Amino acid sequence: MSETVLYDVTDGVGTITLNRPDAMNSLTAEMKGALLETVRRAASDASARAVILTGAGRAFCAGQDLREHADNLAAGRGLDGTVIKHYNPIVLALAGMAKPVVAAVNGVAAGAGAALVFACDLAVASDKSRFATAFTGIGLAPDSGMSWTLQRLVGRAKAAELLLLGEPLKAPEALELGLVNRVVPADELAPAAVELARRLAAGPTVAYAAVKRALDHAAAHDLASALEREAVLQDECAATADHQNATEAFLKKQQPVFEGR
Repeated sequence: MSETVLYDVTDGVGTITLNRPDAMNSLTAEMKGALLETVRRAASDASARAVILTGAGRAFCAGQDLREHADNLAAGRGLDGTVIKHYNPIVLALAGMAKPVVAAVNGVAAGAGAALVFACDLAVASDKSRFATAFTGIGLAPDSGMSWTLQRLVGRAKAAELLLLGEPLKAPEALELGLVNRVVPADELAPAAVELARRLAAGPTVAYAAVKRALDHAAAHDLASALEREAVLQDECAATADHQNATEAFLKKQQPVFEGR
């Protein structure tokens, strides 16, 4: 596997680390291929019940590697098919993972890098982090799902402003808008993200997956359809050992122990 993306599992938490710190973790074709492979690996890894996505060094991810992109343009390859080949499946794999995904944003998250954050379920950001949509600044439309995720996070009007003007946001502004869930001092980011991910890993992961499926369905359907989907998902969760054990624990006034099944 390419060393541009690292993967580790500790205490039920799988950590995916974007690892081109000297280039602010900007995404080359090699790195995007490795990231897709690693996200899929984490999704299928039974030992990882929650996942952290973060970056090495001073940046989370500055988006597309523009040096490689400029070479493609000069050679007449344009985008070289990377949106369909790389970005789309990466975002679908992150968002569709049947386990919680926490973004630990340690610095700049721009363009596709910001879109990766928005595709995660929860985000903890360093107080030194910055966010920028960045696409129109180089004459491009959004990709990596940002047109879908951003307006669901902040509303259409604010999403249009962020995409059209491309002005960067500091961490407190991102928190106020709802782009991230928590902002912590830079030296507390890693432990804060790990603590959150461990809490999720110790929880009812089947129910967490159902929450994600319910939200995705409801985002594109009417109330009646959402109610039907909730009923189906509730039946699935009710049949799990976690639900049965947690119910018994409640009646005994004990803390439940979840096994993710």
